[in-house]
Order: sequence, then C-alpha cells, then structure tokens
Amino acid sequence: MAKREGTLAKMSVPKLLVVGGSGFIGHHVVRRGLELGWEVVSLGLNAPAPGRVHSAARYVTADLIQPGSVEALGDKHFDYVVNLGGYIDHTLFGNGGARLIRAHFNGLLTLLEYLDRRFVQRFVQIGSSDEYGNGPAPQREHQREQAISPYSLGKVAATHFLQMLHRTEGFPAVTLRLFLTYGPGQDRQRFVPQVIGGCLEGREFPVSAGEQLRDFCYIDDTVTGIFRSLEVDAACGAVMNIASGEPKSIRAMIERIVALVGAGRPQFGRLPYRPGESMNLVADISEAKRILGWQPLVGMDDGLRRTIDWMKASG
Repeated sequence: MAKREGTLAKMSVPKLLVVGGSGFIGHHVVRRGLELGWEVVSLGLNAPAPGRVHSAARYVTADLIQPGSVEALGDKHFDYVVNLGGYIDHTLFGNGGARLIRAHFNGLLTLLEYLDRRFVQRFVQIGSSDEYGNGPAPQREHQREQAISPYSLGKVAATHFLQMLHRTEGFPAVTLRLFLTYGPGQDRQRFVPQVIGGCLEGREFPVSAGEQLRDFCYIDDTVTGIFRSLEVDAACGAVMNIASGEPKSIRAMIERIVALVGAGRPQFGRLPYRPGESMNLVADISEAKRILGWQPLVGMDDGLRRTIDWMKASG
C-alpha cells in the first residue's frame, strides 16, 4: 500500500477530486481548492451551470450508478476526495425511493472500487443531519441513527461502510454530517433562497407553521470545515457534525429574512409538514471543534445579508 503520510504542506501540488462539484456546496469546494493552487477535478451528474464554472478546473460528467460511467474520469489517482455525490430528495420508498439508496450508497461503492485507494490521503464523505432522524437533540455523533427516508438510509449506510473500511483497511475516511448550509449560489428552490425570493418580490408565499427547529450554517464555514478535515490527521475515521450549533425555528428564520429584506408576506400554516419530518435537528459541534479546531465564524444576520445581496445582484 502506498504510504499515507504527510499533511497538505508536505505535498507539491495536491490533486483533489470533488464528486458533485457542479452543485451548490461542490462548486464552492472546487473554488477553494483552486484558490489554494491545487489541481481540481469535478465529477458531476450534469455539467455545471455557467455561474458555477471555474476555468482552471477539469469537469467530467458521469452517473455513478450506471455501469462503466465512472471510467469517464480517466484517472484513478487522487490525493484527496470530497464526495458530495447524490441529491436531497425525501421521496418515500413506496414512491420510488430505492433510487436514492442506490445514488448515495451504490454510487459510493462504484467510486471506491474505481479509485486507486492506495494513493488517497483523505476521503471526505458528506453526510447529512437527516441521518439522525427524530433522535434526541442536540444531535451527537455517537447516538444511534434513525433513518426516516431512503435518502437518509443511504447516507447512514455510507457512513457505516466507510467506518468499516477505516477499521479494517486503514482507509483514511472522514464523514461530515452537514446540517442546513446556505449562502450565495444556492439553488433557488431550496428553503432560504425560496424565502428570500418571495420577500424580494414582496408577495405572499405559503409555508408550514414553522415550529421545526433547525441549524443553519453559512457556506464559507461549511467549506472551511471540509478543508480542515482534509488537513487534520486526527480526523481519519471520525464522524463530525458541521453546523452552527445554534437552534433556530423555521418561523424565526423566515421572520428574520422578512425583516432584513423589508418585504414579503409569508402565509404560515399553509403547507403541511413532511411525513415523519424531524421537528428538532440541531447539532452538537463539540467534536468538530475538538478534532478540527474549527468553529463557525459567520453570524446569521451577516450570512443572510450576503445571500440577499447575491440574489439581488444575480436577478
């Protein structure tokens, strides 16, 4: 097995593969890698939108659950891998949710079977707060997962598979469970951009009663957590939450956006909660602080203002 030693500082030009590099978080990871002077390859299901293209990166399109598709990479040797593959979708199993298990678990298996794992210095798997389901809050990494959808089951399976691979083969995997990351560049159909869009248009828009407690983290803080997990050797084998650690109700978040924009008429209670939806997803982030020396730096109002300004500028 190739020697897995050395931090980022010991390597000449690190080679980074970002699976899902055309997505919201992924394109920010691609950009950060390029800013560090790394060679960056993005592997995505689709080509990136024009605003997410970075000219110095190489973009490859492939579907990891399709046989042979990963061969499009044409390269098996990467120092670092950040796996943001798959997509958020809460479809129930009876409505076709099996595809989500395949996307998040089978896709991981395909990737790891293809890569030359001897050369991987760090593999960062992006997990989800949904792995905790309706477990007690604040959610801590050691508590038993309670998958509430095929999507969250696929994420849980990936977490346990990588921990097994670390224990049995010394594979340097890390799982980061992200809570609600938001910020400039996020898809307009996601929660925060949807609310900001409705407010900027000054219109009525339907929302749930908003009693759910959630944990929001600004994109720059999330990306910093990802890169710290690439650098810190003690992260190998760990599962860590990346979030703000501060609970915020959905209603309070919407009302804050309305106040910052100065417009918008949310209609609370007009939408139902999702079947089985967790009402309290708030992270304990002490593990990430202890292991990575990481903590979120961008406050809620600052992050929301930056996102609002981006949406105003981008039209």
